[in-house]
Amino acid sequence: VQLQASGGGLVQFGGSLRLSCAASGIIFSINGMGWYRQAPGKQRELVATITSGGTTNYADSGKGRFTISGDNDKKTVYLQMNSLKPEDTGVYYCYGDVVRLRHLSPTRYWGQGTLVTVSS
Repeated sequence: VQLQASGGGLVQFGGSLRLSCAASGIIFSINGMGWYRQAPGKQRELVATITSGGTTNYADSGKGRFTISGDNDKKTVYLQMNSLKPEDTGVYYCYGDVVRLRHLSPTRYWGQGTLVTVSS
């Protein structure tokens, strides 16, 4: 299983970016997907999650500015980020809780990370 993240880049304060993360490989189902980020010198932190049923959860830092969505058919999760701030700068990692074969427990797989830089 591979998760391929894309969409990062350099954006000015107040700008927007849309991150994408597509899962591929032998996949029976995906229980949930989401995003974490890691700022320089800091620990990785939760950004947002979404279940296969569409239930979403956000860290307080992104509420009202970030929107997570998913496409089950495409096995892809998106993160729309608006009103970006310099403190949103970091490497954004996607994950998927993947069930590879029926009757197996889900395993969390991570994408390679995509860098988001917000300039002031």
